[in-house]
Amino acid sequence: MSEATLVFRRARIEDVGAIVAMLADDDLGKAREDLSEPLAASYVEAFEAIDASPNELLAVAELDGEIVGCLQISFMPGLSRKGMWRGQIESVRIASSARGTGLGAKMIGWAIEECRKRDCGLVQLTTDKSRIDAQRFYESLGFVKSHEGMKLALD
Repeated sequence: MSEATLVFRRARIEDVGAIVAMLADDDLGKAREDLSEPLAASYVEAFEAIDASPNELLAVAELDGEIVGCLQISFMPGLSRKGMWRGQIESVRIASSARGTGLGAKMIGWAIEECRKRDCGLVQLTTDKSRIDAQRFYESLGFVKSHEGMKLALD
């Protein structure tokens, strides 16, 4: 039996449906996402904006041709810390069929290396306060709870 082929790569338009399905595959996501067919135009428009930006990377993990993970990295310049760039990792998801396999750690490791390639001096991320398992996971990879995040919905 051959070993499975795992590839991390930039997402393509044809991956958007699989990405949205992963974003919707938990208690928080199923209330926020729209899985109706055809896919809402807003997802395609968002993908096009992300894909066109030189400081955004929407990536997928592909295992033997199947999309099993996704994340987005925003590469952000800043004046603080002597003009240091940061990598902001968001929208991390692993398909339910691949959870618990170590894929998440590999994918975050890959994302950190992408940030290093872009000369980022810091990698940061946020996770919902209710995602206790995700918080433990990120801490196991060396992330520390250093700040308190806040959001304001503009509805």
